[in-house]
Amino acid sequence: MAAMKNWIKLYFIWCAFNWAGAQENPTIEVYINKNTHFQTIHNFAASDAWAAQFTGLWPIEKKQAMSEWLFSLDSNTDGSPRGIGLSAWRFNIGAGSMAQGEESGIKDPWRRAEGFLQDNGNYDWQKQAGQQWFLQAAKANGVNQFIAFVNSPPIQLTRNNKAHSDYGLAANVSQDKYVDYANFLARVLRHFKDSLAIDFDYISPFNEPQWEWKGGQEGSPWNNDELANATRVIDSVFNQYKIDSKIEITEAGQIDYLTGEKEKHLNRSNQIASFFDPENPNYLGNLKSLAPKIAAHSYFTTWDISKLKKERERIAQKLVEYPSLEYWMSEYCILENNEEIKGKGRDFGMPTALYVARLIHADLTIANASAWHWWLAMSPYDFKDGLIYIDKETSDGDFYGSKLLWALGNYSRFIRPGAKRVSVTYDAYNTEENLRDGVLLSAYKNTDDSLVLVAINQSDAVTDIKLNVALPPNTKMERYVTSESYNLSKMPNVQFGKGKIQVLGKSLTTFVFNKAD
Repeated sequence: MAAMKNWIKLYFIWCAFNWAGAQENPTIEVYINKNTHFQTIHNFAASDAWAAQFTGLWPIEKKQAMSEWLFSLDSNTDGSPRGIGLSAWRFNIGAGSMAQGEESGIKDPWRRAEGFLQDNGNYDWQKQAGQQWFLQAAKANGVNQFIAFVNSPPIQLTRNNKAHSDYGLAANVSQDKYVDYANFLARVLRHFKDSLAIDFDYISPFNEPQWEWKGGQEGSPWNNDELANATRVIDSVFNQYKIDSKIEITEAGQIDYLTGEKEKHLNRSNQIASFFDPENPNYLGNLKSLAPKIAAHSYFTTWDISKLKKERERIAQKLVEYPSLEYWMSEYCILENNEEIKGKGRDFGMPTALYVARLIHADLTIANASAWHWWLAMSPYDFKDGLIYIDKETSDGDFYGSKLLWALGNYSRFIRPGAKRVSVTYDAYNTEENLRDGVLLSAYKNTDDSLVLVAINQSDAVTDIKLNVALPPNTKMERYVTSESYNLSKMPNVQFGKGKIQVLGKSLTTFVFNKAD
């Protein structure tokens, strides 16, 4: 019966594509040069905040199913991926607000986090058990890149004994506690490496330092000079204890805080020059533990299209000025409200998926991002912030996939760590008009020499792509589609020739070109 269902599905897929081929479709002539390389792609990721602390304690069959969606590289019997194959995972090191309950000043219990450091100075490694379950599930599924991030230093070290600021004008930890904070980070990293064989490649100690963080969730503001001074202390402690994890900065709340001065936050902006210009008093580029990269979040820079393009061109220009640096887009969900989309309200369908896919394309092809990270892997909220949506239940509940989950998989499942973005040219490539509602194409060469082409069709029309690329004559083409009808579904294999390949309307299609067996 299962085999019959698969054949029926494949028949209808074949009919859909061949019916489309009988029409007069718009055609895009595309040229790919595999030998012209741009940035190296290290990973695609999501974070465990805030839900994993609960879902990691749900019944085993449910949390395993969610982890399979997020991490699995296995395929179903029809060849369609069982998961999106995230290649990195972000782990939130909590500040301990959960223990304070309502006195924490954080109204929503789901935004409070447990902490390893206890009031008596000891460490309780049984805390954050749900998050630790997903961390180990990621590793079990083949993920080998891990990033730990901190929203607030532990409440035992903060000025107000809270995981948020009272005034938002300065860091919520005084300078005389920087060493204690550095020791805390080193202790956590060493524990996970020695006891759990989880080696965090990066530690992000200062999440979105631009914001005031006066409540709502764990967080601390940091001015640039405070951030620089604290980083120097952390670097010194890491060197002393031989911590291999690299310090990730800047985790800016918006990408434009990296590239120029912001009048409202002069002492929290222009961060690339502030930390990587040797003439700047906040220069950090000579620190052994500092990762040679800059990180920022794509919030509030995605609309209108001219802003989307301009802000990412500014990032690209800074990478030219500072060639030793990489850029990582380390967090995004839909917060802004504009004429195309609003943050409030879950969307399980294609509108959110296509909006985010456009952003991924822009971050990778205009800003030259070397990594791309979504915010909440699992969300209990009525908001466009989750890959997987869950019931807001602490011990058990239902979970629901989204088109956004599978759309991200069009990138994460097939563009593997170490891939190089390669040259793609066609008429209207990355023009504002085409970014707004056209077909967006990008290509990547994996370390196994497979070629990956991702096509985002924002229009309703089926579109033909006439592909010009040097490939061996026996090349096999695999095709995976996410649309209202398909969830990263594999289409029938074809031998790649000189003809056209098709992209359905309102869809993402990933083409993978390999030598035939």
